Amino acid sequence: MPSLNGAVVLVTGANGGIGTHFVHAALARGAAKVYATARNPLAWDDERIVPLPLDVTDPASIQAAVEAAPDVTVLINNAGASVSSAGILTHTDEEIRRNVETNFLGPLFLARAFAPILSAKDKSVIIDIHSALSWWAVAGIYSATKAALWSSTNSLRLELAPEGVHVVGVHVGYVDTPMAAHTTDPKTQPADLVGIVFEAVEAGEYEVLADETSVQLKAALSAPLDAVYPQLKTAHA
Repeated sequence: MPSLNGAVVLVTGANGGIGTHFVHAALARGAAKVYATARNPLAWDDERIVPLPLDVTDPASIQAAVEAAPDVTVLINNAGASVSSAGILTHTDEEIRRNVETNFLGPLFLARAFAPILSAKDKSVIIDIHSALSWWAVAGIYSATKAALWSSTNSLRLELAPEGVHVVGVHVGYVDTPMAAHTTDPKTQPADLVGIVFEAVEAGEYEVLADETSVQLKAALSAPLDAVYPQLKTAHA
């Protein structure tokens, strides 16, 4: 089974609420080193944490990270972008491109770049943070990019399994971070999410449904579309 004990972990979006918890929780579970990446990485008061500049939308930055971190055994694709409006017809061109590049292409290209390194290690892992909105298209391009990431994670899992790389996809609804500050709906605490994810990784699971929202939305995938989206019934009434 995969283990965080002795692992060398790379976390994207390490400056954010979820990312910082991934950094600290990995060390608490015995990780030997954590590369804490961001466009402008923080300074950390722990010699086991290595700040590393990384822009997941920049191929040159990805390549530089691969060269700087050749000992990685666990890659956590946590960095993400959000949108200010729900309608895919009302997003700006910049929002659409930023979401596609950050939420989909970035994690995919990073996984591809690190695949040779991970394949050469024992019990290596890729963790992709999807969203419950991967299965519920109410957030426009954000939902679309998370759905694309879900699909690419499934593809990576199949292709990397023979190489001994364990690929985990994580689905969760609202998490109590600034990205979800606009809503009063129930939110998962970042520390709880990270704990659930690492428990699943060490149990050898492939998919994490971190909250009831994710459980319900996955179960609804087999339902008729007008049951998943009742507004369709209203539109045709």
